[in-house]
Amino acid sequence: MTANDPRTLTNPATLHDPSPFGYSHAVSAPASGELVFIGGQYASDATGAPVPGDFAAQVELSFTNLRLALEGVGLGFQHVVRLGTYIVGHDLGKLEVLGKALRAAFGDRLPAQTLSGVASLALPGMLFEIDAVAVRPAD
Repeated sequence: MTANDPRTLTNPATLHDPSPFGYSHAVSAPASGELVFIGGQYASDATGAPVPGDFAAQVELSFTNLRLALEGVGLGFQHVVRLGTYIVGHDLGKLEVLGKALRAAFGDRLPAQTLSGVASLALPGMLFEIDAVAVRPAD
């Protein structure tokens, strides 16, 4: 935990190493901080319409939109304690794509995460969606 990263990551030796899968088992942050909930971000244009593209392109744009949503409230990826990820037609190849995006965004300071394979998402053409819980450190 640092001033710029209020999170403490815990991966007990009694559990498997989750980092190759793109998450940490437990993440804590000081209770004095403010919780910020970021709604589902997907590969959308300025009007909210899904941007066509393959899975990797949609993941990349979704992470860009997540970063922009965080920046909109004065936060960054280092403030995220939990992610929810939703993948249409999940398979191991998609897990690899997601893992690369997680490493690009979070480095080795991975938040807690739950990945859900789903049949479909809110709008036709959406292949990926991500939401987040972040903590704004107390001043």
